[in-house]
Amino acid sequence: MDSKKLLEMAVKAGDGRRAEDIVALKVDQISPMADYFVIMTGGSDRQVQAIANAIIEKAHEEKVSIGSVEGKNHAQWVLIDLGDVVVHVFREETRAFYNLEKLWADAPMVNINEWVND
Repeated sequence: MDSKKLLEMAVKAGDGRRAEDIVALKVDQISPMADYFVIMTGGSDRQVQAIANAIIEKAHEEKVSIGSVEGKNHAQWVLIDLGDVVVHVFREETRAFYNLEKLWADAPMVNINEWVND
């Protein structure tokens, strides 16, 4: 699966579990780690885990290799490494504290409006 389709899969899976403030950044020109970072928020520990589980389940369905999943038990910041796409699922306070959007401010945002329900 190419990285753009992988990005779409992750965004749709997160949106399907009502993730909030989903942002996708194209980081391939500024980092060798991945092509895209996806950042989203869950309103509770339980929702963060549900969002992460939905993304992981969809990756398994699509036979996408998962590099690692970090932080799922604590549910403040879950990182899902899908290779070319790295997904960050945050609790609101943790997202504000780490402020990845500012840290990666040089990365252009990807228009994901067609993949999410308003």
